[in-house]
Amino acid sequence: MKRVIIAGITGSMGQKTAQLVQKQQDCQLVGAFAPQASQCSDLPAETAVFDELADIDIQADIWIDFTTPQAVFQNTKFALEHQMHPIVGTSGLANDQIQQLQSLAKEQHLGGIIVPNFGLSAVLLMKFAQEAAQYFPDAEVIEMHHQDKLDAPSGTAISTAQLIAQSRKKNPDVPESASAARGADYDGVKVHSVRLPGYLAHEQVLFGGVGEALTIRQDSFDRSSFMQGVQLALNKVLDLNELLVGLENLL
Repeated sequence: MKRVIIAGITGSMGQKTAQLVQKQQDCQLVGAFAPQASQCSDLPAETAVFDELADIDIQADIWIDFTTPQAVFQNTKFALEHQMHPIVGTSGLANDQIQQLQSLAKEQHLGGIIVPNFGLSAVLLMKFAQEAAQYFPDAEVIEMHHQDKLDAPSGTAISTAQLIAQSRKKNPDVPESASAARGADYDGVKVHSVRLPGYLAHEQVLFGGVGEALTIRQDSFDRSSFMQGVQLALNKVLDLNELLVGLENLL
């Protein structure tokens, strides 16, 4: 039986993940953590509830994190130091923080995964964009999310830009501009963020060539679409021996 703690249990993704975990015959939701976790009324009686990270005093095999960019580094560090395999769905980790966590995971002889996006359509978009960049190195990313998403650009958009930069055969000649309207710059790839009501999670990658263009787009219309990716991570995380980044590593 896999013993699971969910951090960020009161959020939309935390709640759906709790429902998923409780449906698994090989999983037990042993802990719930969030600043107002004690207000949750629909958790199993055997689930321990914690409002503060320092108060967590139970053992678990898996730590699932859907918290905030400000909290995710300390949360994941706590999980690794307490022999829990992390599944991190919270974006906002800087590259140096990821490297620190990977080093700590190696010291602790633990595996886990940091997932910029649990949607399989988003994972496939990144794969397709990486391949297209070999032939269309001039690219820009537009990501659109709901108004409550705290980080911008999204972790998915940053990962997409990094994959494009790694894959293209030449660096495009991008004119320098002081205008903020040109978007953030990740290795020469412009990334534009939209935060509006009515959206959930959407991304498109625009490639431009001589006399032609290519657009790759994915849309997530309901958070239930992310549960297939969470299920995949739950099934495989205990078999990992390092802290990976990206759900594509489990496909």
